Amino acid sequence: MNKRDYYDILGVSRSASADEIKKAYRKLSRKYHPDMAPDDKTADQKFKEVQEAYEVLRDEEKRKQYDQFGHAFQHAGQGGGGGGYYQSAGGAGPVDFEDLFGGGGIDLGDLFGGAFRGAKRAQPRPQKGESQRLQIEIPFHLAAVGGQHEISVQKAGKTERLTIKIPAGVDTGSVIRLSGQGGPGIHGGPAGDLLITIKVGTHPYFKRDGSNLLLEVPITLTEAALGAKVDVPTLSEGEVTVTIPAGTSSGTKLRLRGKGITDQKTKQPGDQICSIKIVAAKDLSDQEKELYEQLQQLKHDNPRSKVW
Repeated sequence: MNKRDYYDILGVSRSASADEIKKAYRKLSRKYHPDMAPDDKTADQKFKEVQEAYEVLRDEEKRKQYDQFGHAFQHAGQGGGGGGYYQSAGGAGPVDFEDLFGGGGIDLGDLFGGAFRGAKRAQPRPQKGESQRLQIEIPFHLAAVGGQHEISVQKAGKTERLTIKIPAGVDTGSVIRLSGQGGPGIHGGPAGDLLITIKVGTHPYFKRDGSNLLLEVPITLTEAALGAKVDVPTLSEGEVTVTIPAGTSSGTKLRLRGKGITDQKTKQPGDQICSIKIVAAKDLSDQEKELYEQLQQLKHDNPRSKVW
């Protein structure tokens, strides 16, 4: 039986470049490898033919002699002494897998999906552990000025105490990420992260509006009418003295600049807004009632006349 032309076996022209020949060889070797085509009874023979054709055509000197003399060309030494060869089940010549798959440490178990006979299975890739979530409630003052806070986390069935840093200005819904404190790594990968969602507790008299602090300041009728100096609390500087102008009405807002909460984006402090609330005395003495009656007779000012 006449042997098939090597160029026909690889499906390339006689003027094909070395790269074209190699590309055709790789494609056909994958296609006809006995382990990749177990149901094709002719695969082993075709695979053997592809190896023989490529063994000649990849060598520039052997190719020249084959082009001149055809199969009468006496070639020898096929297979060389490289370390990356495989002997096919059907007796085909040695296959150089560095040529076939381009070298680079290819794992044959990966390439053939585990079908390669006797090939080393690919090692699982290390993966980062899962992120874990935790919600904590912290005091209003700590959220505003920042500081350290202890939390308890479960690791491998054990309770572990961690000290975390609370940035100044965090608010309800803020998330703090602790790298490496989450689920364990997979196949030697790094541990996941712990994502802590913040809930801020309430304050007995301060409220928050963005980076501003709101404080209601109660004053008496006489303080509102005559004016006064009153002491009001601040979040972190103790009490400061605020001047109440004479004739102040309920709802008047006095601003203390820079005494609010640090804005996390701008890193600038907000203001403290003091909202004035006039509080009338409920239990008046006889003398106080008399004085109020005298005041009413001296001057009758109807504030409603200025509104409607």
